[in-house]
Amino acid sequence: MLHVDTSRVGGPRLVPANDSEAPPSKPLLPAEQPFPKLIGLEITEATPARVRAKLAARNELCRSGNTLHGGAIMSLADIVASCGAFLNLPEGAKTTTIESKTNFIGAPKEGAPIFAESVPLHVGRRSSVWQTTVTREDGKLVAMVIQTQMVI
Repeated sequence: MLHVDTSRVGGPRLVPANDSEAPPSKPLLPAEQPFPKLIGLEITEATPARVRAKLAARNELCRSGNTLHGGAIMSLADIVASCGAFLNLPEGAKTTTIESKTNFIGAPKEGAPIFAESVPLHVGRRSSVWQTTVTREDGKLVAMVIQTQMVI
């Protein structure tokens, strides 16, 4: 079940990325845009204090050896953290990633889901810093990501 706390961003609603009825004053959550949908990312919780998501390690996202490609893992972490940054923005502001550091710990196998949880380390007027933990279904660590989001 998805929970999105919209109290700080003027109430964006969950709509398909191509929904022409979405009001321009209520932007889409970053995870609702086309690329996250393309890779199959599923947000399971989204609040200003924590964002959680799930991604299936399907064949199209894997590399040789039937393990999930590092770019897919980094994309998951970036999208989850950007959702958190988005939920902390003042009305009318936008966010973009300006720095990201990933430590890969384990390689998830094809077919198994991975999970991401992102929490803010700092939320300021000009930027926010997010730590994202990516794990396998059994709880084993896949990657740790720290990224900085600029407020624009």
